[in-house]
Amino acid sequence: MESAQVDYTVIHPVPGLGRPVDYVPTKDDPLYIGDAFPTALAMSDISSRAILPLTTVREFNMLRFMNAITDKENWHVKILDDEVANKWKAEAIQAGKEANDISRGVEDLNNHLDADFDDNGDDQDGDTEEGGDDEEEEENSDEGEDNEDESDNGEEEEEEEEEPIKEDSGEDQSDKETESDANSTSPAADAVDDDGNHVFSLAPRDNSGMTEAMATYCIEELRHKARLFQESPSGAIVVFNGDVVKSDSAVTTDIKSALQRAVQPLEDVPELQKDWHPGSDEKVLDLVHPSLFPFVYGRTKALQPGSKSTNLKAGDSIKRCGEGEVVAKAEISNEPEEFYQSFRKKTLQPFSDKFQWLPCEVDVTGDKAKIVSYINNLHPDKHGQLYEVIEDVITAAIPLWEATLAPLSALADKDFKYFQRITYDGCDYDPDPDSFDDNEGPQQRKDEDEDDFWDRRQEWIEETRKVVLPEPDHKFDSANVKQLSPLSLKERFATLGRPLQVIVKLANIELTPEKPSYQGGTWHVEGKLNEHIVATALYYYSSSNITRSSLAFRQISDAEAAHELPYEQSVHDWLTDVFGCNNEEASVQFVGAVDTPEGRLLTFPNILQHQVQPFDLEDGTKPGHRKILALFLVDPHVRVISTASVPCQQLDWWRENVESSQSLGRSGLKNLPLELRDQVFSDVEDFPISLAEAKTLREELMDERKKFVLDHGLAVSSVTFSLCEH
Repeated sequence: MESAQVDYTVIHPVPGLGRPVDYVPTKDDPLYIGDAFPTALAMSDISSRAILPLTTVREFNMLRFMNAITDKENWHVKILDDEVANKWKAEAIQAGKEANDISRGVEDLNNHLDADFDDNGDDQDGDTEEGGDDEEEEENSDEGEDNEDESDNGEEEEEEEEEPIKEDSGEDQSDKETESDANSTSPAADAVDDDGNHVFSLAPRDNSGMTEAMATYCIEELRHKARLFQESPSGAIVVFNGDVVKSDSAVTTDIKSALQRAVQPLEDVPELQKDWHPGSDEKVLDLVHPSLFPFVYGRTKALQPGSKSTNLKAGDSIKRCGEGEVVAKAEISNEPEEFYQSFRKKTLQPFSDKFQWLPCEVDVTGDKAKIVSYINNLHPDKHGQLYEVIEDVITAAIPLWEATLAPLSALADKDFKYFQRITYDGCDYDPDPDSFDDNEGPQQRKDEDEDDFWDRRQEWIEETRKVVLPEPDHKFDSANVKQLSPLSLKERFATLGRPLQVIVKLANIELTPEKPSYQGGTWHVEGKLNEHIVATALYYYSSSNITRSSLAFRQISDAEAAHELPYEQSVHDWLTDVFGCNNEEASVQFVGAVDTPEGRLLTFPNILQHQVQPFDLEDGTKPGHRKILALFLVDPHVRVISTASVPCQQLDWWRENVESSQSLGRSGLKNLPLELRDQVFSDVEDFPISLAEAKTLREELMDERKKFVLDHGLAVSSVTFSLCEH
């Protein structure tokens, strides 16, 4: 920890400014405050701290079932009603049966769950959820519909009557059906091969995506979550390990409306001034984007260590434009990290030697977050109201970020383990042809070659043998859920005077009858290591006339856990059936997707890959949109270059300030004709940076990051299962 209070109104050496770009504070550094959080951007973490437990497909199904339930209005009240809970359980089991081909994976089951789950006979979910993030490295823009009002208690609202599961009684019919289907011991008809040989008798087995035991476990866990939910001031719900956290009540309706109003001046500009994101086919409108006017090595002027930082309250971020020195090309002290892709050595350079997104500084010592250095590309004087609303959203995001980062903070505890609902200790088969008598199964035909017969019999064994899919082996017990030590960003960092650093983005996805579809994004993690992004908060604040969408997640899983399981030599079918993975392929598992309705705040760590899912216009004859505020949290352990050390770079901002300050004098620039003023400012050399040049630099930054996304994807996929042929 820091040995003494540090004055953060003064510029200090940080990575890229007085330090190599890949510098991480060590214990002899006055800015050292603990070890950095893990990130999937670094190869060293991809194979260690950024990995999550190898998780069964069935457990993912359970998580997705609970995610779907917690999207329902007043779920925390209804789940405590036995009749409603039994109805939901029966629907989940039926959906699991319809998606019982495990090779179709959890994604297919989720489609069934989304289609089948019903509240009162009317689909409360299908019409109220949209969203998903935006493209590859740049487009996390989204929204949905307003569900946030009813996320507290719902006690004042009279409960609607739920339809009974069956007409006769309140008895849990799902229990009866599942027991007869899944646990029946009645023998099946004898099977024979093509030659009429007796093969074996096969009893029914349950290979569905959601079993009775799984659904029962989920209902009990949901009831536990409901009790915690009613006590939570933020309404935060942990959806997936990592942790992915959602809330429909953290940001109030008033704040949402204020944000919608405050953003309008950025939207209501002449068509020619709209900044359509390059390559988006004029579907993604950038309102505030960190790739425009980023920190550019060899071009940007930065205040040097020891200088006084810019201060939003003092209004000097524009007045001080041009102060500081141009920072030379970034120094990277370490070689790119190596990995093998298809047995070829490749390198991954997670750092950029030219660009860095610029965060603003945020003081979180008080009850409300206060932005203390300007948001890059958001004029502090013209958009003061928007600054205040963004502060409100940051304030709301902090408890969710704390929940997201708590497990990563706990990694330092050697005894910490992620909670798992289903464990898998080794492979069992039912039927298991290897245990059959010799007279069962294919028999050697007359004049059949011995080798041909054994090849045929082995083929039959492989086709007949079925992996027993695991279930929870115990009932849910809240006592088994180890409570993580709470992480408080305020206590850990703000008490030492350290501001948080947050990168801000505002973007809209705009669809029209001529361009009615958004195709979705690519799998990626945010930024490059220059930014040290540790977690993201996405607030979906406006949506109109679009179909439902979502943000999907993948995790890097522990391949070594598979190596430690007992299994038969050269037999790896259990890896596919139980975990949805394949030997000699990437240890990456599809986790699931979270719907993104309007009013939802969603946070997740940078150890997970995420991908925006496609969506379309709901009514193809009318335009539609989805709007988000994206907040990228810089790892508080590793401070980076921010707008505190970089006065504004925008030529237009500087020009307005110069003209305004000279307008009172007779000889002021404003007394000149517009054409002459344009000529004067166009002749300004070197600095500040014009919008045209900034857009050219943005193209370079995007090209660099698109290549990195591809390289990073290869690096992630290079961590594979390599089961020994023991």
